[in-house]
Amino acid sequence: MNFTKQDLVKALSEKAGISQHQARDVLDVFVEIVGDELAKNGKIRLTGFGTFEVRSRAARKGRNPRTGEEIEIPATRIPAFRPGKELKAKIVK
Repeated sequence: MNFTKQDLVKALSEKAGISQHQARDVLDVFVEIVGDELAKNGKIRLTGFGTFEVRSRAARKGRNPRTGEEIEIPATRIPAFRPGKELKAKIVK
């Protein structure tokens, strides 16, 4: 099942007893805070849920699939999520 942003807003609204508009605002602010912190190379730990962090990928060689030509793939930073113990326990029943 795909769980969309609207599904999450509806679930937040029902569980927290707030309007869907308020739930959407809370979710939007949460996403903004996570993005801002990761942009500063920070880390966000939510105990029991997991950790949002930035990981670095080293430069490496790759191949252009059309030509087979070897290309240099530059180093980059990517957002990552590492699940916490309680979240893992819910999934690995």
